[in-house]
Amino acid sequence: MSTTLSQDINFPIVLRVVGWLLMIESQFMLLPMGVAWYYGENQVALVFLVTLLATLGAGAAMAYGIKPSTRSMRKREGLLLTSLVWIFFSIFGMIPLLATDSVPSVTDAFFETMAGFTTTGSSVVIPENLSHGVLLWRSLMQWIGGLGIILFTLAVLPMLNYKGGIALFNAEVTGITHERMRPRVNQTAKSLWAIYLVLTIVLGFMLYPAMGGFDATCHALSTISTGGFSTKSNGLIFWRSYYVAYVVMAFMFLGGINFSLIYFTALGKFKRLWRSSIFKWYVCIIFIAATLIFIRALHQGYSDDFSEPALFAIFDTVSAITSTGYITASYEPTGEFISMILMVLMFFGGMAGSTSGGAKLDRFVVLFKNCKNELYKVLHPNSVTAVWIDGKAMPQARINKVTAFLAIYVLIIVVVAIVLTAFNIPLFDALFSSMSAISNVGLGYGVTGVDGSWAALPDAVKWILSFEMLVGRLELFTVLVVFSRSFWVKD
Repeated sequence: MSTTLSQDINFPIVLRVVGWLLMIESQFMLLPMGVAWYYGENQVALVFLVTLLATLGAGAAMAYGIKPSTRSMRKREGLLLTSLVWIFFSIFGMIPLLATDSVPSVTDAFFETMAGFTTTGSSVVIPENLSHGVLLWRSLMQWIGGLGIILFTLAVLPMLNYKGGIALFNAEVTGITHERMRPRVNQTAKSLWAIYLVLTIVLGFMLYPAMGGFDATCHALSTISTGGFSTKSNGLIFWRSYYVAYVVMAFMFLGGINFSLIYFTALGKFKRLWRSSIFKWYVCIIFIAATLIFIRALHQGYSDDFSEPALFAIFDTVSAITSTGYITASYEPTGEFISMILMVLMFFGGMAGSTSGGAKLDRFVVLFKNCKNELYKVLHPNSVTAVWIDGKAMPQARINKVTAFLAIYVLIIVVVAIVLTAFNIPLFDALFSSMSAISNVGLGYGVTGVDGSWAALPDAVKWILSFEMLVGRLELFTVLVVFSRSFWVKD
C-alpha cells in the first residue's frame, strides 16, 4: 500500500501563530528586566533586554514573514501548534538562565525552563545564587504555563477565535470534557485568565506582610499556578510561619479546583460547586489522605519545631494532589508509607480544568464507577449500566478514552522508571521521579529528594524527564499523536 505525506496540515499558519506567541513571550520578559534594573542588577537587565529583542525579532519574522494561503486551523494544526509552542517557549525562555550563568549547561537550562512552563517545579539550581530578575522569571514561567500558553493567546488574539480557536482550546485545556463558560472561545479564555489574575493578586497581598514584596510576588505566581518554584532552597520552611503555610495551602486548594466552577461561584452560582460530584471527591480524598498521614506521623512520633503532624498532613496532602510540590518538612524520614500515599495523590492530581497536574481526579472517578458497573455485571450480565457524572451519563467512547489514557499514563511511568534504573537510580527513586515528572509535581525522593538534587541526575535523564513533563502537561494524546504515523501519512 503506497503512502504519501499528508497535505492537510497548514504548516504556514502554525509557524505564523508560533511567531505571534513568541512576540507575546518577549513582552513578559519586560517584568524581570524591570525588576533586575530596580535591584541594580544591570548586567542581568541587559541580558533580558537582548533576549527580549531576539525573541521579539524571531517572532515578528515568523508572524509577518510567513504568508499562509489560508488561516484555516483544524485539529491537526491545533495539536501540532500546541506541542511546538511549549518547546519554542522553553528554548527562548532558557536564554536568560544561560546568559546570566544561572545554570552550567544547556541541558540544565532546558530542564529548569521546561519544569517552569509545565509547572512541574523540579529544579537544578540554588535559588539563593540567582538574581532577582531570574528568580522572578522562573516564577513567571510557571504562572504563564499554569492555565496554558495557548489559552492566554486565545484571550488576546481574536484572530484565533474562528475555527482554530476550538481546536486549540481542546488541545491544551486539561480534562475529559472541555466546558466553555461563554459562547465564544476567546471570551471563555478571558474569563479564566481574569479569575487567575485576581487570585494571584489577592494571594500576593496576603503574603506581603510575612514575606515582603518580592518573595510574596514570586510565591503568588508559583502557588496559584501550582508550580512550586521558590526563592529559597528550603521553600516555605525558610519563613517558618504558620500564617504563610495556611494561606499558601488555601490557594493551592483553589488551584486544584476546576476554574469554571470558581468562575460560576464568583458570579454567585454556588449550587454549581456543591452539586459537582468531582469537587466532593476532591474534598473527601484530601480528608482521607490527610487523616492517614496524620495518624502515621503521630504513631511515629513525628514532629519538629515548626511543622506539627496536623499541618504536615494537611499541607503535604494538598500540595501533592494539586501537584504544587511545596513541603512544610521532610516526608522521607516518615517512611515509604506516606511517600506511597503522596504518589497516589500525585498520580490522579486535582480536578480537570484546574492548574494542577496528574491524570486528573475526573478520570479516577470515571474509572472507579466503570469498574463498579463491571463488577455488578458479573452477577447481572444482562443489566444496562452507565457511568453518571453530575447527572449526565458518560458516552461509552469517552469511557474508553479515559481507560486508554490511564493505561498509557501508567505505561509511560513504568517505562521511564526502567530507563532511569539503567542509569543506576534506585527503583523506588526512579518510580517516584517518573511519577513526579509526568504529573508535573516536582517532588523528589532519595536521589532527587531532600538530601539529593535533580541537578545530580545524568544529562540524558534530564532530557527524558523534560519530555515526560511536556507529555504530562499536555495530557499525553496532544503530544504523542504527533509521533504517530496517522498524523503525518495518509493511506
